[in-house]
Amino acid sequence: MATAPRVGGLADAVYENAETDPGRVALARKDDAGNWQDVTAGQFRDEVIALAKGLLAQGVRFGDRVGIMSRTRYEWTLFDFALWSIGVQSVPLYPTSSAEQVFWMLHNAGASACLVEHEDHAMTVGSVIDRLPQLRKLWQLDADPVAELTAAGAHIDDEVVHRHRMAVTPDATATLIYTSGTTGRPKGCVITHANFMAEADNIVMRYETVFSSKPGDEAATLLFLPLAHVFGRMVQVGAVRGRVKLAHQPELAARALLPDLQSFRPTFILAVPYIFEKVFAAARRRAEADGKVGPFDKAVEIAVRYAEAQENKAFGTGSGPSASLRMQHQIFDKLVYGKVRAAMGGRVRHAMSGGSAMERRLGLFFAGAGVTIFEGYGLTESTAAATANPPERTRYGTVGTPVPGTTVHIAEDGEIWLYGGQIFHGYHNDPKATDAVLHDGWFATGDLGALDEDGYLTITGRKKEVLVTSGGKTVSPVSLEERVRAHPLVAQCIVVGNDRPFIAALVTLDPEAVAHWLAMRGKPELPPTDLVRDPDLETEIRRAVVAANTLVSQAESIRTFRILANQFSEEHGLLTPSLKLKRKAIETAYSVEVDALYKA
Repeated sequence: MATAPRVGGLADAVYENAETDPGRVALARKDDAGNWQDVTAGQFRDEVIALAKGLLAQGVRFGDRVGIMSRTRYEWTLFDFALWSIGVQSVPLYPTSSAEQVFWMLHNAGASACLVEHEDHAMTVGSVIDRLPQLRKLWQLDADPVAELTAAGAHIDDEVVHRHRMAVTPDATATLIYTSGTTGRPKGCVITHANFMAEADNIVMRYETVFSSKPGDEAATLLFLPLAHVFGRMVQVGAVRGRVKLAHQPELAARALLPDLQSFRPTFILAVPYIFEKVFAAARRRAEADGKVGPFDKAVEIAVRYAEAQENKAFGTGSGPSASLRMQHQIFDKLVYGKVRAAMGGRVRHAMSGGSAMERRLGLFFAGAGVTIFEGYGLTESTAAATANPPERTRYGTVGTPVPGTTVHIAEDGEIWLYGGQIFHGYHNDPKATDAVLHDGWFATGDLGALDEDGYLTITGRKKEVLVTSGGKTVSPVSLEERVRAHPLVAQCIVVGNDRPFIAALVTLDPEAVAHWLAMRGKPELPPTDLVRDPDLETEIRRAVVAANTLVSQAESIRTFRILANQFSEEHGLLTPSLKLKRKAIETAYSVEVDALYKA
């Protein structure tokens, strides 16, 4: 178990890396032509200290809070470590935040300055700036504030930054991360330097095989998770502290992400299940378009069986893949699995997944295809992962065992409680909310789960999301939704039925998958409102619902469903930035459709 240092803060790693190996490639960034350019540890240190001096020159002071409203990009990491170098707390703002959300977070945090990505963000902040008298500075990344600030601080001696840095202690606040939340006003989670160090260092140590470099095969990761989210920030901190080459990609959409995976060629990635679902679905569509869907599905079956055999061997319940299975696996490795790995750049052998649950079969397929996905679980309040599957004994379909230094307890009502060095210090300016979830250092998560005999955690739902039908039947919607979403045509699924006579569902479609499905059947493209009434499409979705219903009793099963013409989106306030469903918002927005499910 790694223990947090008694002195210092997160920025120290930048300076220590540059001191010990200034020529090591620490990051990569794209130039104007779209090509990756290496940034050494020494260069990054110089950029960080120059920016820190510029911030001081423009009046940013030790203990201040500075908002950052941007997509994931190199400059965010640069600003984070420059702010931490002078004892300043960063306050991430989601790029899709509304003006009122931006106002609330900047006001609640008492931010003295804010960095935004482009003019639209600047206008969002500008629309509420008259209500933020404490906000003195606003910088816009597209206007190159790095050059402006670097020039402004050129006259300040480096030693001034170092004096600020030496005054930072592990228990000092590093950032206020506002929970996106599925309901209510965001709360600012107080995350300290020690929280991040405990989290990142234990992850890097536990997953040494993932984070370590070999001669000629340096560890590298492409960060595409939102840096406004704690998962993305943990990746950033872990990469710097673990000396992993780090690059950034601002779009989570597969069409933008996959080309960068192929050009940057990371050795591991950290993602949400959506990304792996997209990679798998795209591979299957290509196989179907080439008339090879039969062999592809056979390859999937072999990969799943192969990974299950390896899993059984790891847990002492089997002898591993048979000679016949190994031979079939070897054949499909050239025909199918290698192409799947190539879609992620060709060098990826490991991945970490969080944010929501991954279907067991999908995890087994990727493992059989040569990419082991370590599924984990955590929250903003636990500075990302509290549990994760161990490299030597991955149990697919679970979120693993506690990371080193963490303890997991299941309360009498099934709620998951967490304890450890990465547990946050409370909600900023909200002692009532803090007291509701922190009990003598234990964090009551609000999630429901179970520990098996080997200490592996399975998430079964959220306390607030459990549905109770009018007949008194209690239903956890998560497993049903995941199973329906496993169908290639399905993008999202939300199960409803609280205070209703039975369980029903709203389903949205994946446009790329639907376009392919139509083309393969010689059907014309239709407007979404007409498409959802296609009887063949309805039959396909009904198969997904029937498959989901096999997981539960008849009283808990989905009796009816409605296909929607449009997906739930973050822009319309129906998803959190980590792509979780905002259940109450969706049920309100689609109240007519939900009511219709119970009138048919």
